[in-house]
Amino acid sequence: MDASGGIGIFIAFTAGLLSFLSPCVLPLVPSYVTFITGLSVEDVSKTRRTAVTHALLFIAGFTIIFMLLGAGATTLGYVVKSHRVWLARVGGGLIIVFGLYLVGALNIGFLARERRFHLANKPVGYLGSVLVGIAFGAGWSPCIGPILGAILTYTASEADLQRGMLLLFTYSMGLAVPFLVAAFAVEWFLKTFQKYKRYLGYVQKVAGVLLIIVGILMITNYFTILATALQALTPEFLRSRI
Repeated sequence: MDASGGIGIFIAFTAGLLSFLSPCVLPLVPSYVTFITGLSVEDVSKTRRTAVTHALLFIAGFTIIFMLLGAGATTLGYVVKSHRVWLARVGGGLIIVFGLYLVGALNIGFLARERRFHLANKPVGYLGSVLVGIAFGAGWSPCIGPILGAILTYTASEADLQRGMLLLFTYSMGLAVPFLVAAFAVEWFLKTFQKYKRYLGYVQKVAGVLLIIVGILMITNYFTILATALQALTPEFLRSRI
C-alpha cells in the first residue's frame, strides 16, 4: 500500500471515531446497547459476553451497509476515472461544504433531516441485532451523514474497489471499537459520558475543521504531495510492510 493509502486509512478510522463521538450518536449508545441485547443497563453489566456478542452482530450490520456504499461510490469513481483530477476537485469542494456544515457556518436543510430507520420493536435473537445494525447504517443523521458522505466522496475519487472497500471497513472499525467498549463496560461509559458530554459540540466542530482541511488538500493535490513527503520520511523496513 502506498503512503496516500495509509493516510486515507488513518483519516477513515479517525472519521469513524468522530462519528461515534458526535452529538447524534454518543448519547444514544446506552439505548442501542440495551435495545439490541433486550437487557437493562444493570443486566448488561452482569452479562458482558451476551452484550459483546450482540454488539459485534450490530457492528456487522452497519459494516455491511457502509461497505456496500463504499463499493457503490468506488464504482461511480471508476466510471468517471478519465476525469479523476476534476472528480478530486469537485469531491474536495463537497467535503469542504460538509465541513462548513459541521462547524455551523452553513445551514443545509437536507442534512439536518434524520433518515435513520426506526424499529419500534427489535427483531428476536442474534439476527435481530444484525438487522438493527443495518437499519442504523442505512440512516444518515445530521451528524454522521456529512462525515460518512466525506469518506464516500474521497472513496469515489480513488476509483479503486479494493481500496474503497478497505476505507469503508476502516471507517466502520473506527465507529465500532468504542461501541464495543461501551457494550463491554456500559456503566463506566455512562459515568464518562456524563463527565464529558458538554464537550460534544466541540467534537463536531473539530470534525468539521478536519473535513475542510482534507477538502483543501484534495482540491490543491497537496494530499498526494503530503503522502509522498511522508513516504520519504518512513523507514525502509516499514515501507516494505505497508
